[in-house]
Amino acid sequence: MKLIKTLPIGLFSLCLLLSISVFAQKRDIYELKTYHISSPEQEAMLDSYLEKAFIPAAHRNGVEKVGVFKPISSQEDAGTKVYVFLPFKSIGDWEGFEDKLLKDKTYLSDGDAYINAAFDHPPFDRIETAVMRGMSEHPHFAESKLTNAKKDRVYELRSYEGPTERLYRQKVKMFNSGEMDIFENLNCSPVFYAETIAGPRMPNLMYMTTHENMDIRNEHWDQFRVDPAWLGMRDLEEYKNTVSRNDTRLLYPAEYSDF
Repeated sequence: MKLIKTLPIGLFSLCLLLSISVFAQKRDIYELKTYHISSPEQEAMLDSYLEKAFIPAAHRNGVEKVGVFKPISSQEDAGTKVYVFLPFKSIGDWEGFEDKLLKDKTYLSDGDAYINAAFDHPPFDRIETAVMRGMSEHPHFAESKLTNAKKDRVYELRSYEGPTERLYRQKVKMFNSGEMDIFENLNCSPVFYAETIAGPRMPNLMYMTTHENMDIRNEHWDQFRVDPAWLGMRDLEEYKNTVSRNDTRLLYPAEYSDF
């Protein structure tokens, strides 16, 4: 009888622990939009829309921080792309976001020039979108810790494609098993680490680190290459041949970007 009376309390405790565990393991969902542009006029129209309409509307509709980035001047695609990064708490929040925007009268009014642009005067040439999920050991977006002038910063966006799905998963394991810790220890101020669940280049993972300027960025990589933890991981058999393509983008944040 005593066991029967205490069983509900035990079940309650178990359910509570499971709920806490599930919540703790919940991973953010990220959307990364890449706007391709071909003229200063398009860039100006897009900047105005993002700053005055889209970002304020995103804040009103549950997205606390929006990142807007452009290639630094030394990059071959400088002036031709604008990256917009959105962190969501769940896939449901991401799915419902656009519907919220289309019901937001202030957004529709403030963004009228962009939303109702003529077919022969579009604000962009095309948009690429990637949807990602935070990695298990870095499940949530983290705003950059940098405090220096935005124009001087270097935000490094990397995409690692795997030759097969199995080898891609091994690279994800490598990040979760210590590679991302090295960036943290080197003060690279990571914004996110994520597995791409829908996008133009798969299978792949993406991540973003931040640096005060290009010299410090280069210094961080010099330190990374000789870091004992990295040297201990890179030649392990299980992590060999896990990356078939490394796509690196060096970016700076727009002045109106939230981080």
